[in-house]
Amino acid sequence: MLEPMFMSSVLSALLLGLFPVAADIPPPSPPLASLVGVPIAPPADRVSIDRRLSASGIIVMDLASGQAVYGMQADIERPMASLTKLMTALIIVEHHDLDEWVTVPQDIGETPGSVAYLPPGEQFTVGNLLSALLIASANDAAVTLAQYHSGSTEEFVKAMNARAQSLGLKGTQYANASGMDHPRQWSTPRDIARLVTYIQREPAIRDRMSLKGAVIHSRGGQEVSLTHTHALLRANNPLVSEGKTGTTTAAGQCLVSVVGKDGHEYVVVLLKSQKRYDDMQAILLSLFGSEGATETPVQDTECAQGGGCPVSRSTR
Repeated sequence: MLEPMFMSSVLSALLLGLFPVAADIPPPSPPLASLVGVPIAPPADRVSIDRRLSASGIIVMDLASGQAVYGMQADIERPMASLTKLMTALIIVEHHDLDEWVTVPQDIGETPGSVAYLPPGEQFTVGNLLSALLIASANDAAVTLAQYHSGSTEEFVKAMNARAQSLGLKGTQYANASGMDHPRQWSTPRDIARLVTYIQREPAIRDRMSLKGAVIHSRGGQEVSLTHTHALLRANNPLVSEGKTGTTTAAGQCLVSVVGKDGHEYVVVLLKSQKRYDDMQAILLSLFGSEGATETPVQDTECAQGGGCPVSRSTR
């Protein structure tokens, strides 16, 4: 008697839908990339570098995919010297037109480190100051732009840190706009490579990082000559298309290079190097084989002052 009663109870439960016999199983969700219409980049080929490099933090990143093909302590936070100026430049180009006139502060002569000797009280365009910032790594251009944008360097630093956070640069913190040593200023090779990848969309930055030199003029007619601090750019290495240097006592020799051949580009970041151009030549050989070799002597003339050596004065 119990068995028929039990079967009857189970049948009732099934009819009520408490234990559905079969249910429609939804199809698996499509991959995230198909949802947003962005294909996933294929894995980039890893690069083997046989020679020991002098830099403490290194990354070689495929520019198209954002994938690291080589790294050493790529997520360790270190001082970055004048590679700081990449963020300074980004904030400026995102908020200002290149033809805006900017007045150089009267106390600009007190700026430490590498300077372009901008005449106090003279006016230069934003574009000209960006050239001094990115070609000659001029600290006085960094201070002038920071104060123009935010009213003070302290407020500008807040904007730098907010932008770094919005870009997901979790291993980066800024304390000044020029890159002078400070206990609260650091980044990682990976964060810097990501920033360089991002700013490729800004021609005003990208173009200046590729120039060997330039001459800028103030509204009053004063002329300042600028020479790029990146020695491989000065040496006309055909594999190096963009660069930015940085040198301080705490940061050592730092270097950003965009390199490539046949449309395939990489971002190379070196932090705390002892011989950055020897390191770069070893990396170029690993990336491009014999074509990466250079017979041109490379002279590193940058001073350990938070930027390149001072540029020449000119009042023509």
